[in-house]
Amino acid sequence: MTILSSIRPFPTVLALFALGMAPVSPLQAQESGLVAGQETGKSFVETFSSLDKKRWYISDGWANGDHQNCTWAADQVKVADGTLSLGFVRKETKDRKHACAEIQTHARFGYGTYEARIKAVKGSGFNTGFFTYIGPTHKQPWDEIDFEFLGKDPSTVQLNSYVNGKGGNEKLVPVPGNADTAFNDYAFVWEKDRLRYYIDGKLVHTVANPAALPTHAQKIYLSLWASDTLTSWLGKFSDPAEPVAAQFTRVAFTAPGDPCQFPESVACSLK
Repeated sequence: MTILSSIRPFPTVLALFALGMAPVSPLQAQESGLVAGQETGKSFVETFSSLDKKRWYISDGWANGDHQNCTWAADQVKVADGTLSLGFVRKETKDRKHACAEIQTHARFGYGTYEARIKAVKGSGFNTGFFTYIGPTHKQPWDEIDFEFLGKDPSTVQLNSYVNGKGGNEKLVPVPGNADTAFNDYAFVWEKDRLRYYIDGKLVHTVANPAALPTHAQKIYLSLWASDTLTSWLGKFSDPAEPVAAQFTRVAFTAPGDPCQFPESVACSLK
């Protein structure tokens, strides 16, 4: 793997990383504003009038592991008419038969409200992701918070979190009208003592177990990929006849105490 900035293991391949690392530079409730010597990201709203390269890094030229049947490719990341499209296409890319797409923030973010407006991809074997992650490739423990859309069943979305490499917090929740047929608003509010997930402004899940609450600032990721091997999780891969794309029209982060940034924001009604 040429660049390691987005390696992220999945539930069936936990052995890819050592999970016994001691915590490094915990959030400390963001009181200092610093994590591992880096200032944590500030509130923002991205509406994709263009792709701000100062905010976003485009993954290009590698894959996350043998389980992924596509290579990240910059030409599958497109922005037009206020929409980010992350594509998947049959295309020879190094040792893979497909190309797929991911972007990630340069900055890391801590406690606050994370939001995205998404239309996911339908299809067995596919995964559309809106998540935060930090891990060993960043010289940090593996912490993660997920919305993962499993294309085999777009009527639901999988919620999950990892703390120092330990997951097992999966929960499937219904998506109104299905995740692939229209845009829906997805949000999670990450606090020191709880994690709350929302769909279209409605609370759908709360996590208050300290063992399931990440403590390290993380990057924000948007992705589309597929797998030939993770069939028990994603289903048997069905190669689409035409290119497909996940679409995003808004991504936002609102830090605790900052005013809400757009009328539909979950941050406008938080208590």
